[in-house]
Amino acid sequence: MSSTPPSSNDELSGTEQPFVSHLIELRDRLLKAVYGVGAVFALLCLYPGPSGLYDLLAKPLVAALPEGSKMIAVGVVSPFLIPIKVTLLAGFGVALPWVLYQVWAFVAPGLYKHEKRLVMPLVVTSTLLFYTGVAFCYFFVFGQAFPAIQSMAPQSVAVSPDIEAYLDFVITMFLAFGVAFEVPVAVVILARLGMVTVEQLRSFRRYFWVAAAAVAGLVTPPDAVSMVALLIPMGLLYEVGIIGAQFFIKHTQAPQDDLPPASS
Repeated sequence: MSSTPPSSNDELSGTEQPFVSHLIELRDRLLKAVYGVGAVFALLCLYPGPSGLYDLLAKPLVAALPEGSKMIAVGVVSPFLIPIKVTLLAGFGVALPWVLYQVWAFVAPGLYKHEKRLVMPLVVTSTLLFYTGVAFCYFFVFGQAFPAIQSMAPQSVAVSPDIEAYLDFVITMFLAFGVAFEVPVAVVILARLGMVTVEQLRSFRRYFWVAAAAVAGLVTPPDAVSMVALLIPMGLLYEVGIIGAQFFIKHTQAPQDDLPPASS
C-alpha cells in the first residue's frame, strides 16, 4: 500500500522547527534571567550580607522604637530564613533591568518598528517609576509613619515588632507604592490602545482623585501623613500620564507603509 504524500496546503507544514527554535530561545532567556538574579544574590550574600541587608531594611523602624528596644524573632529559624529572603528579594530587585532586558530581547524581533518605539520607552519608564516609588516609601514614608505609629502606642505596651511580620509589611508597602507610581504608564497604555481619549482622561480627574484617596487609605498605615504621601504623587503622576499620552500617541503611530491599502 502506498502512503499518501502530505498535502502541500497543510497549514502547519514547516512550522515545527520555528516553534522549537522559539522554545529554545525562551529557555535560554529564562536561564540568563535566573543566572543574573543568582549572581546578584551571591554578591549581596558576600557584601553587605543577609544580616546587613535586613538591618538596612529595618533601620527606619528601629530608629522610631523606644531607646533600648529591639525587634524579635518568633519563629525558630526566622533569624536565618528572613534575612535570606530579604537578600533574594533585593537580588531580584537589583537584577530587574537585566530580567526585563531578556524579556525585551525575546519579544522585540516580532515587533514592528513603531511598536518598538512604544514598548521600549514604557519598559524603561515603568522600571524607573517602580524604583522611585520604593525609594520614596523607604526614605520618606517610613521616616514619617513609624514615629507617628509608635507615638500612639500605650505606655503599658512594650513595642517589639517581629522580623517576619515587619518584612511582610514592608513588601506590601513597597508593592503598593511601586505600583501606584506606575500610574503614568497605565494612562499612556490605555490612551494608546484607544480605550480612552486624552479629553476623557482630563474629565476623569475628579474621579481619579476619589479613587486614589480610597486606595491610599486602604494600603497605607493608619496615619494621615502616609495617606497624603501616596495620594499627592498619584494625582501628580496622573497629570504626567496625560501629557505622556499625548506625546506617545503622536510619535508611535504606525507609518503609512504598515497600513493596509484602502479598499476601493
